[in-house]
Amino acid sequence: MGDQTLLVERANSIATIRLNRPEARNALDLTMRRELLGVLDEIEADPTARVVILTGAGGHFCSGGDVKTMRARHTAAEGRGRVEMLNKMVLRLVSFPLPTIAMVDGYAVGAGANLALCCDLIIASDRAKFGELFCKIGLAVDGGGTWFLPRVVGLARAKELVFTGDVIDAAEAVRLGLINRVVPAAELEETTRALAEKIAAGPPLALRLDKQMLNRAASTDLSSALEAEASSQALAIASDDHAEGVSAFFEKRPPRFTGR
Repeated sequence: MGDQTLLVERANSIATIRLNRPEARNALDLTMRRELLGVLDEIEADPTARVVILTGAGGHFCSGGDVKTMRARHTAAEGRGRVEMLNKMVLRLVSFPLPTIAMVDGYAVGAGANLALCCDLIIASDRAKFGELFCKIGLAVDGGGTWFLPRVVGLARAKELVFTGDVIDAAEAVRLGLINRVVPAAELEETTRALAEKIAAGPPLALRLDKQMLNRAASTDLSSALEAEASSQALAIASDDHAEGVSAFFEKRPPRFTGR
C-alpha cells in the first residue's frame, strides 16, 4: 500500500507509516495531512494490526509546515483552514486505538515536533533535533504543541522552547522527558521495531482501554478515573485474553493474545 506522500509497510502486526517527501524534509503539505487520515482509517480496519510506527524518509522525521507554500501572503481564513486540517490529523492520531511510536531521525521541528508528540512513545536517534520553530517565521504554535509541551516538560520549560524557538538535540530532549529513548542512529530501526513487537505481543483490548484512560487522565479527577478503571476492567476481566493470560501464567508460557 502506498500514497503520494506516504509509504505504508506491513510486517506481521506492525504497520509503519513513512512520511515521503524527503526533498522537503517531509514537510506537512495539505495532501500529506489528508492522506494520513485515510491511511489511519485503513490500518484501524485491519484486524491484524497491533502497533503503528510513524517515521520519515530520507534521514529526517518532519520539518513541520511547508515554508515554500508560505511565500504568498495568506488571509486569516486561509490560515485557519490549513490548521483545521492539521487539527483533524492531530486528533485522529492522538485518539487512534492502537499504540503508536514515533521513530525520529534528523529534524522533528515545528509541527513536525508536535506530530511526534501525538504518538504514544518517541524513540529518537542520537542525531535527532527537536524545536518549536514557529516564532522564527512569525507564526503561533500549532499541531497541539501548546497542549502537549506543558504536559511533558512543564509550563516554564514549554514557554522557553516556544518563546526562543531553540533547537535541542536528542540528549537534551530525553533529559527533559520530551522523548522516551535516544539510541545510536544505526540502532534506531532495530530498537524501535523490538519495542513495537513487545507491545504487539500484549493484549490488544486491555492496551486500547489503558490508552483511552491515560489520554483522559490529565483532564479528569480521581473519582472519574476510578470509575473509568472499573468500567474498563469489567470489559477486560470478561475477555478471552484475560483467560489466556491466566492460563499462560500457570502453564509458564508466553500468552497468545487475540484481542477478544
